Amino acid sequence: MRIIVDAMGGDNAPEAPVKGALQAVKEYGVEVTLVGRGEDILEVLRREGLDEVPAGVSITHAGQVVEMCDNPATAFKEKKDSSLTVGLNLLKSGEGDAFVSAGSTGALLAAATLLVKRIRGIRRAAMAPVVPTGGGGAVLVDCGATAEGTPEFLLQFAFMGSYYAEHVLGRPEPKVGLLNIGAEPSKGTSLQQEAYKLLQKAGEEGRVNFVGNVEAREAVEGAVDVIVADGYSGNIFLKTMEGAGLFLGREIKKMFLRNVRSKLAALLVKDGIRDFKKLMDAGEVGGTALVGIAKPVIKAHGSSNDYAMKNAIRQAVEFARSGIIEDISDNVEHMRLPVKPASAGTENGGA
Repeated sequence: MRIIVDAMGGDNAPEAPVKGALQAVKEYGVEVTLVGRGEDILEVLRREGLDEVPAGVSITHAGQVVEMCDNPATAFKEKKDSSLTVGLNLLKSGEGDAFVSAGSTGALLAAATLLVKRIRGIRRAAMAPVVPTGGGGAVLVDCGATAEGTPEFLLQFAFMGSYYAEHVLGRPEPKVGLLNIGAEPSKGTSLQQEAYKLLQKAGEEGRVNFVGNVEAREAVEGAVDVIVADGYSGNIFLKTMEGAGLFLGREIKKMFLRNVRSKLAALLVKDGIRDFKKLMDAGEVGGTALVGIAKPVIKAHGSSNDYAMKNAIRQAVEFARSGIIEDISDNVEHMRLPVKPASAGTENGGA
């Protein structure tokens, strides 16, 4: 399996993508194509004591870089020789099995949608991170790719998130919940109310294991395996979780550093503290899958270090091997609303 890596994307590029790729080749037995400025990539390899490109690694030169200040909607067109554009074109042409980038989220989403394309019948691609919960993690879909959704979008997100939870997280019949402000079907805006009806119908047909609305608190406690949301609500949910994790981490550290006795207590529970930090570390997951794109694309965090990039490559391998894209393609007819026939007046050109 060959994974294409954007070597120039992210705050720590090219060092983090290159070093992460070297680790992934050793640990996972995959091949990696590093896309970016060749001399910059070779310099990182030299600093790692490698005078030659190692086995399992290849370099595809791309002279431009998509910067965070670039217009995300047009950057990949304006910079056709960028590592982002070149890498996605390699994926499109079948020269790799998945693509990983820690670069601009907006540019990656736009480029993946227009170059690699969405799965036929999917209205919008969605970002589907795995967030830590009391149930061992849940797929949040969407977390910001589409701020304003429609009921059909949320229906499709539910299907795609369910397949991801089943194949990647290993959850048979994953429980799907619609993020809302209450459990009753009448809660939320018209978007949530209409989406509820669609999801309920899909559940009754046995297409997804829909368990109803889920409040944010219950979602964090692990009530569901898939959290369905429009991008606006999902992004607020995700950023709140990240902020809460950072806050709790700082407070726990302050508590244990308060005096000699608390420091001794910290030694006694150091394994638990380490596990908590690992649970809240986005680098352990590696990145966010862009579900709905016709080929596997993983968005790594912009501040990813080499360890996080290695895990993003691992996630790309799991995604590519999972069969999710095939499942979505085979069942897309169940995720679409019937097209309403045009009125007679419209068919005849109007009054």
